[in-house]
Amino acid sequence: MDNLNLLYLVMGILLFVSVLVSRISARLGMPLLLAFLGVGILAGEEGLGGIKFNSYLGATFVSQIALALILLDGGLRTQFHTFRIALKPAAILATWGVLASVSLLGIFATFFLDIDWKLGLLMAAIVGSTDAAAVFSLLRNSGVRLHPRIQATLELESGLNDPMAILLVTVLISLIMQPEHTTATSAFLMLVQQLGLGLIFGIAAGKIMALLLAHIRLAEGLYALMIASGGLLVFATCNLLGGSGFLAVYLAGVMVGNARNSSTEHVLNVMDGLAWLAQASMFVVLGLLVAPSKLLEQAVPALVIAAFLIFVARPLAVYSSIKWFRYSRKEFLYISWVGLRGAVPVTLAIMPLMSGVPQAELLFNVAFAVVILSLLIQGTTIPFFAKKLGMVLPPKPEPLDSREIWLDKNLLLTLQSFQVAANSEAEHSHPHAMTRAHDFSGSHLFALVRDGKMQTVNMVTQMQRDDIAWYVLPENLGNAFAEQFSGSHNHDEQEFYGEFVVNPDAKVGDLALAYGLKMEAEESNLTLAQLFRRRFGDVPVAGDRIIIGGVAITVKSLDENSFIKELGLKMPKNAH
Repeated sequence: MDNLNLLYLVMGILLFVSVLVSRISARLGMPLLLAFLGVGILAGEEGLGGIKFNSYLGATFVSQIALALILLDGGLRTQFHTFRIALKPAAILATWGVLASVSLLGIFATFFLDIDWKLGLLMAAIVGSTDAAAVFSLLRNSGVRLHPRIQATLELESGLNDPMAILLVTVLISLIMQPEHTTATSAFLMLVQQLGLGLIFGIAAGKIMALLLAHIRLAEGLYALMIASGGLLVFATCNLLGGSGFLAVYLAGVMVGNARNSSTEHVLNVMDGLAWLAQASMFVVLGLLVAPSKLLEQAVPALVIAAFLIFVARPLAVYSSIKWFRYSRKEFLYISWVGLRGAVPVTLAIMPLMSGVPQAELLFNVAFAVVILSLLIQGTTIPFFAKKLGMVLPPKPEPLDSREIWLDKNLLLTLQSFQVAANSEAEHSHPHAMTRAHDFSGSHLFALVRDGKMQTVNMVTQMQRDDIAWYVLPENLGNAFAEQFSGSHNHDEQEFYGEFVVNPDAKVGDLALAYGLKMEAEESNLTLAQLFRRRFGDVPVAGDRIIIGGVAITVKSLDENSFIKELGLKMPKNAH
């Protein structure tokens, strides 16, 4: 019992310290995943803790469960709208993009490390895919409002590319250990099986879990447990059938997350904590597994390989994947930069070790070092490059808080709170005045809080700076309603969108005539909304931009049906 309690003590200390260190990490602008990894390394055999841990099977066990939970949580927060925005380019990045990146890096690694070409390709396949845990964590906690199309592309790519990476690693290990049983046909059939079963099983299981969530009455805390255990069941069953468990659990999460009901809120709140626990546990365990001295021995080769991957292989793979779509040069550069490596490459690097592949330890140490370098170089600069390349949209007024009250299984009441800013429309106004605009009919004041105390609202009540007003308001109207409580965001918005607002129903030819712009004859009879749909497909998003004769026209807002509601027009700086 003493040994068991000692184990619990060590686990508790490691996770507790990881959470505390994450606060320091956030302030320094360092990815939180590195903080968890650092705690594991410091506690390891060559660190201050001196804990000896060399179980590759144990590390794989923890990593697989953690990744399944992280992908499940990522799927729960992925809206169907995201697939409409970026499914095609993300799918190509997740298949051809991985293959192109692995091929380029494999050739380079073969000559640079002077190893057999099969080992070179295997090392490239191990680090060839972006990592969902790293991408979800760093993009969603970057502190910037990223362009929706770019964020959707990156998140979908990381959620969908694991099957290709796992296939390549599996095939190359088989090619090294059992070359007589490995053919191009068998590899292709394996890919079809992985993707096909993962797709079918994930969607079907997700729909079943969504139905159960909607019709079974449980204690609030058990809904998330049902979905988490169901996700692990989907993951394991699909793997046993020969499909991609990672793809299946991600898609199952998508299906559950988009079937909203009274139980969904409980699931999301608990799953967020489980996902953080999974990330912390996984990176602490992986940190315990690695020996810093061996990493340092491979520091120079890893740095060169990481540099080739980041600056050559990834950009070329991205360019060849998305050049058919209307991404700008800056968007291409940013997608190339956010090719984050994380836990998946380390987990894949364990497979050659467990299979007895020659020089597998070299592959493991190089892969681990590449992951650390990727998180250090790319992970710490995500917000910087987003701003530098113009991928950040201006801060948008939004509710301070939002609470859901389900009056029935499918009857939702949403409470949203707003803080009164200085010089806002709400300051010195009556709380009920905010609900009188045409777009907010049906909204009602719920409570007014001042200095932490409820206020009695009467005929002469005026809201003051820092008051918090709660309203019963449809969730989709929250951001528009928040504009009345916001101070001045005009400068940032004008800098990005321009000083002029343009009607999306205006004719392109009329606009060109008014500003002396040259347009193609076939486009002059289109409305601006039609032009954007022609250029960007059926799903334009805020931040999409068209340049006509130096004049920038940018989507400013959309309605609930994804139709363009407002466009901004920005004149060239040298225009008079």
